[in-house]
Amino acid sequence: MIEAKDIRKSYGSLEVLKGVNLSIDEGEIVSIVGRSGAGKSTLLHILGTLDSPDQGQLLIKGESVFDLSTKKLAAFRNQQIGFIFQFHHLLPEFTALENVCIPAFIQQKDQSIAQNRAKELLDYLGLKDRLTHKPNQLSGGEQQRVAVARALMNQPAIVFADEPTGNLDSGTSEELHELIFQLRKDFKQSFVIVTHNEELAKLSDRRLVMEDGRLK
Repeated sequence: MIEAKDIRKSYGSLEVLKGVNLSIDEGEIVSIVGRSGAGKSTLLHILGTLDSPDQGQLLIKGESVFDLSTKKLAAFRNQQIGFIFQFHHLLPEFTALENVCIPAFIQQKDQSIAQNRAKELLDYLGLKDRLTHKPNQLSGGEQQRVAVARALMNQPAIVFADEPTGNLDSGTSEELHELIFQLRKDFKQSFVIVTHNEELAKLSDRRLVMEDGRLK
């Protein structure tokens, strides 16, 4: 599914990633842990094609993504990659249904097809009664589930999650843990998760430690 080779990244004189190698299989859940500033989020952003490395190669489903043009890379990201962030990043003026539909609208899918897919996802996630609610009318856990639905909208090959439980209480965090593993069971969904939550990390298929710019 993913193969990263000798990924290096610096910001000025600060070398953040010092030759990271990583492979991830279909349906695998991999957690990356480590101290703040170790390079976890930088690596996640590069794996998710939101940032580019100074050196190295990234293959996703056999595609060397950083050899693509900017336009083709944006289209690839929209189709093959989903994102879940700590603070949801839902658009406040849009309803739950509209927020989930956004990736499909970017892909210029038919509105009725997109809305039907979004409704199915929100129903699956227990939010069928929240379709017309805006983010400020939803609990933190509900907002995160809307963000999960949005990440799954285009049936991506991989979902990257950056501290997905970092803004949730312990009970809601546990519900999200269960949801991630249910998504793997039902859809063979692959996840790469950057987290400080050791419980989630230990439940993953692999727990990798980022230390001094390298994975251990």
